[in-house]
Amino acid sequence: MYQTDLMRGQSILVTGGGTGLGKAMAERFLALGADIAICGRRQAVCDETAGVWRTQFPGRRIDTFGVDIRVAQAVEEMVDALWQGGGLTGLVNNAAGNFIAPTQTLSPRAFDAIANIVFHGTFYVTQAVGKRWVGEAQSGAWRAGAPCRNVISIITTWVDNGGPYVVPSAMSKAGIDVMTKSLAVEWAQFGILVNAVAPGIILSSGTAQYPPQILERGISQTPLKRAGTVEEVAASIVFLACPAAQFITGATLRMDGGQALWGNLWEIT
Repeated sequence: MYQTDLMRGQSILVTGGGTGLGKAMAERFLALGADIAICGRRQAVCDETAGVWRTQFPGRRIDTFGVDIRVAQAVEEMVDALWQGGGLTGLVNNAAGNFIAPTQTLSPRAFDAIANIVFHGTFYVTQAVGKRWVGEAQSGAWRAGAPCRNVISIITTWVDNGGPYVVPSAMSKAGIDVMTKSLAVEWAQFGILVNAVAPGIILSSGTAQYPPQILERGISQTPLKRAGTVEEVAASIVFLACPAAQFITGATLRMDGGQALWGNLWEIT
């Protein structure tokens, strides 16, 4: 479906890009001709992933950053470095955290551990990149009619029907959903598209932490009767970032096999 030079000329930052979903997304962008930057709290993990890619995709630029996106100053320094190297055309907000627990048992520290990554961290990166794109448009470096720049955030279907036992994540992802809609309007005049993808159950390093019975129940309550794959998520991200999607903004692409239409059926036994 995607031609091998589809993303040529693009430079895209994927947060949490060293493992799991983020790694699959970044690798798909590389395969389609884009240059990539990835960041994560563990620099060594990002470097190891990038080392494999540099052999697999010679000629592509691959930058790595060991950054905790919960720290606004660290995010600013990373984005400064990226602009010194030529800037970005796209951002994928993938970095996240989550755990399953009864809400009454959560400590403030446990809540903050999730909210600071998903809610605060996503905003810090989005604002740091977005304000530079806005500045480029205001200075005339970007003009109407030129290709738009993209912000794509990974959220969940919980933003529509709630997330029992994952309340910190559900609340934070709901905030990112509203940010997506708000910035789609505010930043459209500057040539910035802002969209989201809401995966359902995806077999990845993230879902590996869930008890098997929870995954099995979730899959049984998915109309397609299977989990999704990281490759399918990556393909959805590529679609929203590609030149064919230049008139899509403020949208959330739900890819969950129809699970959200089945209803909110999470329970802990």
